[in-house]
Amino acid sequence: MLQDILLLIIGLIVGAIIGFFVSRKYMEKYLKKNPPINEQMIKIMMSQMGRTPNQKQINQVMKAMSNANK
Repeated sequence: MLQDILLLIIGLIVGAIIGFFVSRKYMEKYLKKNPPINEQMIKIMMSQMGRTPNQKQINQVMKAMSNANK
């Protein structure tokens, strides 16, 4: 009885560790394939909205986005 409970707990711990590494690898692959927004994407979006962005505006948007992610 005690041995069964111990094996169950060990199995759960091992499963959690394996799950962590698999999900970490998946997220790294996903972020490499679909990178987060960068300055070029912001320029394109602002141009599509009919605005001609300058570097100061792009920096403000990047800073606002990095603050929103924290």
